[in-house]
Amino acid sequence: MASPLIKHLSREVLPALGRIPYGYDNIDSKYVPHIPTIDKLEQAIVQIREGKHPVRKVAAWLEHETSRKLSATRLHKLAWTAEELKARQKIRRRGYTKEQRRLLDLKEAERQSRIKHGIADRKLQRAHDKKKEPDLSTSVTEGVFDETSKTVPEDEANIAFRPNAGPQTQFLSANEREVFYGGARGGGKTYSLLIAPLRYIHKPAHRALLIRRSMPELRDIIFLTQQLYKKAEPKAKFKTQENTWHFPSGARIEFGYCENLQDVLRYQGQSYSWIGVDELPQYPTAEVWQFLRSSLRTTDPTIPLHLRATGNPGNIGSGWVKKLFIDPAEPNTRSTEEVEYELAGRTIKSKITRKFIAASVWDNPYLTQDSSYIEMLASLPEVKRKQFLYGDWDATEDGAFPDFSKDTHVVDSFEIPHGWTKIRAADYGYSAPSGVLWGAIDFDNNLWIYRELYVRKVHAEDLGTMIREAESQDGRIHDALLDSSCWAKRGDRGPSIAAAINSSGCRFRPSDRSPGSRVAGKVELHKRFSVDSETGEPGLRIMANCRNLVSQLGALPLDPRNGEDVDTKSEDHLYDALRYMIMSRPTNIRSAYENSFTQRFKPSDATFGY
Repeated sequence: MASPLIKHLSREVLPALGRIPYGYDNIDSKYVPHIPTIDKLEQAIVQIREGKHPVRKVAAWLEHETSRKLSATRLHKLAWTAEELKARQKIRRRGYTKEQRRLLDLKEAERQSRIKHGIADRKLQRAHDKKKEPDLSTSVTEGVFDETSKTVPEDEANIAFRPNAGPQTQFLSANEREVFYGGARGGGKTYSLLIAPLRYIHKPAHRALLIRRSMPELRDIIFLTQQLYKKAEPKAKFKTQENTWHFPSGARIEFGYCENLQDVLRYQGQSYSWIGVDELPQYPTAEVWQFLRSSLRTTDPTIPLHLRATGNPGNIGSGWVKKLFIDPAEPNTRSTEEVEYELAGRTIKSKITRKFIAASVWDNPYLTQDSSYIEMLASLPEVKRKQFLYGDWDATEDGAFPDFSKDTHVVDSFEIPHGWTKIRAADYGYSAPSGVLWGAIDFDNNLWIYRELYVRKVHAEDLGTMIREAESQDGRIHDALLDSSCWAKRGDRGPSIAAAINSSGCRFRPSDRSPGSRVAGKVELHKRFSVDSETGEPGLRIMANCRNLVSQLGALPLDPRNGEDVDTKSEDHLYDALRYMIMSRPTNIRSAYENSFTQRFKPSDATFGY
């Protein structure tokens, strides 16, 4: 320890023993100002005080001009006096909420306590590390995750989390690349998502990321991990500034928030072996999910790549989540999507495996013991009750077709009986999908949709070929409707889309595009959905193999500017094809086989070709 005299000399005579001020040189044991550096420093301070540029940018400029490094923090302290800094901090805090100010105060108090008791804390930590703590990684990462495992520790105190039998266990033991655990509220989804990344904390290369929509929501789940993770691994440490749990093996579990697509860019270039998103349907589009998918990679081939999510129906993004996870397959059943992408001039084909696991409030024994929570959910309005209590993804408040029901209008596939009239309708698109539907009219004039074709980036000629191949065993198609806009010329001399399709031998006639036809088509579809009081059957039914059509009808929203029509910005291509088909045979036609009406709806133009 230097004496007071030495400290005094270091300031006046021996600056080598102390810190030389920025902009000064040590010449003959004296501080000599470097005038060019001092001038640049003054310019930098003026820029900061006038608020022209951020402090970090000014610090980088100063280092470039003087070849002398000065941290942004120190430059900021040079630009403002202590009184001015306090005043600026007070002004900033005015924009914070009461809760944010409270959290800032707690964080500052914690920082000051660490500074005051730092040495004692380090001693206690070293003493704690010397204790022989039981290795609970096996108990946490293997025993509770394997659905078929029979080796469960007898000591309940060593178990951080025991999943409930059923969906919770199925979620934690799933091996698919992408898994969505969703449905009713209170099923234990969030707890499962927090526990899932612990499966590989014994591997040094394991990097996990768990995301919520906003920072306040993120704090809630971080609070839950304080008990769960410490019990799973007592030596784990949480670093507040990083929002990251560090484990003795080197594994890390990071927590972040992502309110929009710009926020997700902070994870660009990062590598994670496990990524989880809580309340995925809060995102309006699939862009965030697709971006996070690109960050799944690891250097350890023994660690599988997992993308996990949870959520409830009724949010803004329920439509795309339903289409991606719920519609392709039954719950707890694997589905596979083939993906093609270009890499270094080569076309790479890969498969993404997915699974949807349905959550139910009755799966959680802690809630079912108290009936008050279920009674609260049961007292909600009908749509909310279906969403939150039963996990019904087809229940929508702003849906265009609330009268559509899977139980009533969706049936198992069967062979079309001989004598039924078969018809076809299509809505063409290249960048947007092309949708084709096949329907059959029975002897009571009921319409049965028995096949669909839903493809992207297919040329008109190729679409015609695909249609002919699909219906090669159907026999005669009595009528075929195509969006009338397809008859418009492409360019000055190019053939129309309709002409290109018809050239393949697949003939269509124009659909009804008269004023008011969209609203009229929607009205006719509602009539078809209604159940006949005498027969107890609706006028329209869809076979279960038409998954895309079923999904669209359940998710189509109303036009916010016209409540009598669907939102044309949504995915409505198969709906348009269905509308063309229905408008060709309105409900006031009692039978397709009544001669008095048959002639009226026969193809009227020469291009049809039947």
